[in-house]
Amino acid sequence: MREPEREPATGTATLAAELSASPALTAESALAIVGAGRVGGSLAAAAVASGVPTRLAGRADAVEACRASEVALLCVPDEAIAETAATLAAADPGLRLVGHSSGSTALTALAPLVESGAAAFSLHPLQTVPDRDTDLSGCPAAIAGSTPEALGYARELAVQLRMQPFEVAEEDRAAYHAAASIASNFLVALEQSAAELLSSVGVADARKLLTPLVLRTAANWSEHGAAALTGPIARGDEVTVARHLQALRETAPELSELYEVLAGRTRALADRGSPSAAGQR
Repeated sequence: MREPEREPATGTATLAAELSASPALTAESALAIVGAGRVGGSLAAAAVASGVPTRLAGRADAVEACRASEVALLCVPDEAIAETAATLAAADPGLRLVGHSSGSTALTALAPLVESGAAAFSLHPLQTVPDRDTDLSGCPAAIAGSTPEALGYARELAVQLRMQPFEVAEEDRAAYHAAASIASNFLVALEQSAAELLSSVGVADARKLLTPLVLRTAANWSEHGAAALTGPIARGDEVTVARHLQALRETAPELSELYEVLAGRTRALADRGSPSAAGQR
């Protein structure tokens, strides 16, 4: 769910100065956040708001920040975690704990620092993070740890940042992250497909018109789960479904296969309900 982080050209120095100026900042207690992109910046902002002593650093000054801390959280792109860990391990910053903010990457990516004596943890905000000012208050956070101490620290840090920690086992990381991607990334792709289809038949402001339907549907699902399902498949109206498919093949053939796959999944969900409930939809 998390897109690759890129450190911004402006704003990093200001936030870093604010963090470093914290009166509670000490070498023993400070958290070094390495990576000043969207996730790193948002977590650092949450730390400022929560009073957690924090040093925010780009990869260029990561070693210096980590030498002034006992704990580091790597908020770099997934593919850069192992490389960053190796760079830090070579500098021997003396970290007690090291974590990353990836949802899908295993703790083994931190192996170079673990071999140097640090325990590993992860903290992944289960939230879409579009910019460095994303408010993570109340956001769920998937945590893991290589030792009880590391797991306990990840949980405590999440709570301090006003997030809601929950554990995900190492072997379940890929499935967890797939669920997050389906819920967030695929939702955007699906709704954009609907908006483009509506626009293709001459309807202006398609996204604006579809927004109330999307938001109400999301609210219904949040409250009722699969029982919120409505529409032709839920009520067994296969004639309408056939019309949909014919229209897609003529108007947007690239969406017809997607429609068929989603229709199959929708039928499976509808079949879980009682016939009487389906008849009322």
